[in-house]
Amino acid sequence: MSSQPPASTPADAPRTLTATLLTALLALVFGFLGAAAWSYSGLADNRTRTFLLANPDLLPQMAQAYEEQESAKRLAQMGGEVREPFPGVVLGNPNGKTVLVEFTDYNCPYCEASLKDVNRLIAEDPDLKVVIREWPIFEGSDVASRMALAAGLQGKYRAFHDAMFATGDVTAAAKAAGLDMARAERDAASDAVSTEIARNLDFARSLGFTGTPAWIAGKTPFGGAVGYEKLKAALTASTEAR
Repeated sequence: MSSQPPASTPADAPRTLTATLLTALLALVFGFLGAAAWSYSGLADNRTRTFLLANPDLLPQMAQAYEEQESAKRLAQMGGEVREPFPGVVLGNPNGKTVLVEFTDYNCPYCEASLKDVNRLIAEDPDLKVVIREWPIFEGSDVASRMALAAGLQGKYRAFHDAMFATGDVTAAAKAAGLDMARAERDAASDAVSTEIARNLDFARSLGFTGTPAWIAGKTPFGGAVGYEKLKAALTASTEAR
């Protein structure tokens, strides 16, 4: 009898491909040494492999966990700069110790939908400071973001912020907020405002954000219109970790 191992059959191909894909994903999530250990330990061919194949939804969850872990590392490397607001561009208590950072765009419907969640959090916690990072990624949003930052310099950011989401019109929002329009137009075109918008773009890219809204609570960055409960839980966890 031949001592050579049997040749692979067509039926083996899907299993081989699946094992390869699993190993590749584990290499991404745990590093190549971890994936090698998993593969050569024999687990790839028994209960762990069977469990993963029976629960494929775990794989995107693992990938998401990995991305969140890497974002948290990048956030730690940034220091505290990302939590420091542009002058006046803050909601809630400007001296609050509990900090939520929001990257937002006035033409983003999910940002508008999240406004009620942010307002609820502010109403519930007088120590909450919400730092807004203007990140105009939709077409036509740059003008609104610039005027919002100009409103911050006049101490009227909250009024403009709410009016802008309510009306969708920059001029109407500026008038509703009672801005000194001559000054606001100068400030909106200033180098300071241009630098702030460019810096927010750099922050967002560094953290791996792909859209608005995006958030930072404590040491945790995350994206999406996640709703009140997740925002509350993230803030509670950040407070407990202090």
